[in-house]
Amino acid sequence: MESWDEIRTAYHVAQRGTVSGAAEALGVHHATVIRHVDALEARLGVKLFQRHARGYTPTEAGEDLLRVAQATDEQFGQLLGRMKGRGADVSGELVLTSIVGLSPLLAPVLRDFQDRYPAVTLRYLTSERIFRLEYGEAHVAVRAGPAPEEPDNVVQPFLRQRMGLYAAPAYVAARGVPASLSALDGHRFVGHDGEMPRAPFDRWLQAEIPRGQVAFRSPDPRALEAAVLAGAGIGFLPPWTVAAHPELTEVAPPREAWTAPLWLVTHVDLHRSSKVQALLRALKAYAKGLEDA
Repeated sequence: MESWDEIRTAYHVAQRGTVSGAAEALGVHHATVIRHVDALEARLGVKLFQRHARGYTPTEAGEDLLRVAQATDEQFGQLLGRMKGRGADVSGELVLTSIVGLSPLLAPVLRDFQDRYPAVTLRYLTSERIFRLEYGEAHVAVRAGPAPEEPDNVVQPFLRQRMGLYAAPAYVAARGVPASLSALDGHRFVGHDGEMPRAPFDRWLQAEIPRGQVAFRSPDPRALEAAVLAGAGIGFLPPWTVAAHPELTEVAPPREAWTAPLWLVTHVDLHRSSKVQALLRALKAYAKGLEDA
């Protein structure tokens, strides 16, 4: 790759935000850094950085290139580590991603992982969008639903997200509790605000409950959970939320039809790295403990 030195230089500029910082990290003169960035922009025909008095900020094109550069630089580092016999180190930045609704589930195991591996800088990114592992946006993804099928990904089962229907004391006091799932007329529900929800429990709610009874809707699972806890309506909650709120009334226990499988996803190029394997082991042990409880 004839322009790799230039790409690597641009990557360090983006990381540190200044030419002087990149020059210090690379052990080169600042003029070399400027020359590499200018040459790379000329070669690509696009601006990778906005120059300003405080330093350099990546443009949109720069962000795209630098995501790939980060993954490549990391892979080179892992290769060199293995060659030098240091491949067993668990250190550096480690990026995990999931939907935000899983953050209460994952927070305890991530805390314990950091205690065990203090040399790791852990970044936990939550979003409804799917982060692209092949571009180095994350090392490990926890995904819900059908098994991911992207090429070059390693997919392993994690656990099954069980969901039941619950009501808060404020709702029970105002409207009572349905005698059964066949006696839901007149009750208010909290549900996902979307035409084609992906989660099986959201699909059940859409199919079985008249739209007019879904009185509180949001695409954000945090807002839906808060609405159920506030008494806005009956809604689906996972076991970790129910355990933290013993005042909740169970309207219907978790059902298999409402259960969503969760998957651990890694890219094949990084799957065997020491820090990725360490996190996978921690997540699998955590899942087993939850299932055995």
